[in-house]
Amino acid sequence: MSKRLLISVLAIAALAACGKKEAEAPTAPPAPATTPAPAPAAPAAAENVVGKKVYGNVCAMCHAAGVAGAPKPGDQADWTARSAQGKDVLYKHAIDGFTGAKGMMPARGGNASLTDDEVKAAVDYMIAFTR
Repeated sequence: MSKRLLISVLAIAALAACGKKEAEAPTAPPAPATTPAPAPAAPAAAENVVGKKVYGNVCAMCHAAGVAGAPKPGDQADWTARSAQGKDVLYKHAIDGFTGAKGMMPARGGNASLTDDEVKAAVDYMIAFTR
């Protein structure tokens, strides 16, 4: 079996699982390798409950392991160029789907029942770990 065929089969299998909802509690993305100290005067940001839930139930299946080029939360190298495009581009790619040089993103993470706001919250949740 060629390497390309094997990668394609694995990516398709992983993406098929992306749309399935899990009954277990969502998991937080992995902690970044170096966590900057929070600014002492900055108030605590409100927890993104919706984004955390969507990430745990849908997005983590691919993003936690980097399946099909999915950027891992907290990985500066994965997110720097993507974040530089702006949130609107990230939202569009997550909602509508995208195929790029590093991989592909299925529309709504493969879960068509997610609303635009849920997808945006999940994107916000993941990029919050790269700041």
